[in-house]
Amino acid sequence: MNELDEFEYINELFELYKNLLTKKQIDIATKYFVYNLSFSEIGNELNISRAGVSDTLNTVKIKLLDYENKLNLNKKISKINEILLDEAIDEKVKKMILEVLYYGI
Repeated sequence: MNELDEFEYINELFELYKNLLTKKQIDIATKYFVYNLSFSEIGNELNISRAGVSDTLNTVKIKLLDYENKLNLNKKISKINEILLDEAIDEKVKKMILEVLYYGI
């Protein structure tokens, strides 16, 4: 997996599992993954060192991968999306399934 693919994968996991992280981890990861800020920019904004930002992001990455290894939600969602590409499935049913999948019950 190249660096860009890994970044996209971790970003997907972050969207799925971010509520399992601490407020500080969410804040730093959001600035990095969503707003694409550098370690220096994040550090300056939060008054922490670049190393602190790096350590937090490494911890976040490890936690996200661990959550996915245990829960497999990303893998399951990908498989459901693949199944829903089948044209034989009614569009109304597809829409209902996707709404539940992405927005909850």
